[in-house]
Amino acid sequence: MSLLFTPAKIGNLEIPNRIIRSATAECMADNLDGHPTEQLKSLWVDLAKGGTGLIISGHLYIHPSGKCHNEMTGIYADELIPALSACVDAVHQAGGKIAAQINHGGMQCDLEETIAPSAIDDNFLKQPAREMTTVEIEMVIDAFVQAARRAKEAGFDAVQIHSAHGYLISQFNSPYVNKRTDEWGGDLQRRTRFLREVTRAIREQVGTTYPVFIKFGIEDGKEGGLTVEEGAEIISTMEDMGLDGIEVSGGVGVSSVRKGIRNATREAYFRPFIQLARRSTNLPLIIVGGMRSKAVMEEVLSSGDADFISMCRPLINEPNFPNLLKEGKIETSECISSSNCWAKNLGEGIACKCPPLKS
Repeated sequence: MSLLFTPAKIGNLEIPNRIIRSATAECMADNLDGHPTEQLKSLWVDLAKGGTGLIISGHLYIHPSGKCHNEMTGIYADELIPALSACVDAVHQAGGKIAAQINHGGMQCDLEETIAPSAIDDNFLKQPAREMTTVEIEMVIDAFVQAARRAKEAGFDAVQIHSAHGYLISQFNSPYVNKRTDEWGGDLQRRTRFLREVTRAIREQVGTTYPVFIKFGIEDGKEGGLTVEEGAEIISTMEDMGLDGIEVSGGVGVSSVRKGIRNATREAYFRPFIQLARRSTNLPLIIVGGMRSKAVMEEVLSSGDADFISMCRPLINEPNFPNLLKEGKIETSECISSSNCWAKNLGEGIACKCPPLKS
């Protein structure tokens, strides 16, 4: 039996294989209120039927101030629970498991007014962001908690906290963004207070047995930002935070994704980060970043560097990819990460737009 298709656990959640669909912004929700659509439900069902061990939803916004882009799915109000529950039920009926990724975009939101740990204006932002008040900080922490509660009530099998790619939690971790001089900024201990408070309060809300894990940006990849050494130090404290697993990523915004994965040598580009994380924690680790071929996935797992393989674009290209790998019908994905997947128009949603490879 291929190691890739053996079961493993994140907390109490047993996953039938080691393939995880990394959270991907589907752009398949009502643009006014974030209600998930039938299109989104169908996408998740296709992934479940295609053999993905655990689906992680595209990031769900926890508060109206945290909506990052058009057609982003919401989890900010109890009124959204029935529609989310219908999607989750459909995944379960198809034999799948699904986690809710919860997020606040902070300075990277597409709104008239954006917020961040400190006031910031940078060329990678659509507009300047203002500094959050302490009241707003406490409000957003509670918004994360209520989002986790809704995810559990909707039947999601787990919650993943988004602390990567320059979104709000990673903004607090980053000295590039977080210039605060109060208890929410300064040295690493104070910059990570927001993350610790979010995880503590979520764990208190959902209980000790409900799986809670994290997508974590181990470095910003930006001068003056979070360093990989600081990121590893944060990872070393995550078991004490009550987290059940870590998906390790890096970079801010588009710098977190690399294009042109044309051969095995370009795969697993975050592997040095996962190896550093492995030396820092005993928690289950999820590797993401250009995973395409069965041979590379097997080697990463057998080395002990990671416990799970996470990917998104190969599953946009072919939702049945895990089944095809398992059946030996293919050995690698056709996806070369041209990043032509993303929706350009309302109602379009994510979809592979690359021409088929010539045989």
